[in-house]
Amino acid sequence: MAAGFEGVTIERLDGAGADAAIPELTEILRDTVANGASVGFMDFNTSVDFERFWEGIALQVRAGDVVLFVARGAEGIVGTAQLHPVGKPNQPHRAEIAKVLVHSRARRRGIGEALMRAAESAALALGRDLLVLDTDELGAARRLYNRLGWTEIGTIPRYALMPDGRDCGSTFFYKSLG
Repeated sequence: MAAGFEGVTIERLDGAGADAAIPELTEILRDTVANGASVGFMDFNTSVDFERFWEGIALQVRAGDVVLFVARGAEGIVGTAQLHPVGKPNQPHRAEIAKVLVHSRARRRGIGEALMRAAESAALALGRDLLVLDTDELGAARRLYNRLGWTEIGTIPRYALMPDGRDCGSTFFYKSLG
């Protein structure tokens, strides 16, 4: 457990913790999509789809393929982030950050930053000193990553879709921790 911001702590979950968190993580993903974020899901997706996604992540956590963090406050889990160490033999130094999500009721409190710092620390502990991620070209996360010292590489237009079906460019970043 790590110290958090404004009464929020950042926790790294094991497989059992990931399983137990599925209902709250499902709600965070539902809220994120409902608020228009391009995070791999569409308006037509349901809570069942979101729950299946988190069940798959819990399996990956148990297998050691994903490091899962949650931000927990008095109101329960309000944010999450994932670290995916790359499993390729020629990339033992690299990991990807994914699904940095903060519930709309908890935004603008430093939770995204705290989740990112926890993921960066975990990456270093795993010997991963090069991180990559991508985000919606117009989203607030882009400003967060720039502020945290990530290097913006560029944007691929029409990389994905917004939940309502509009085109969405994806901006790619990297950060060297060494």
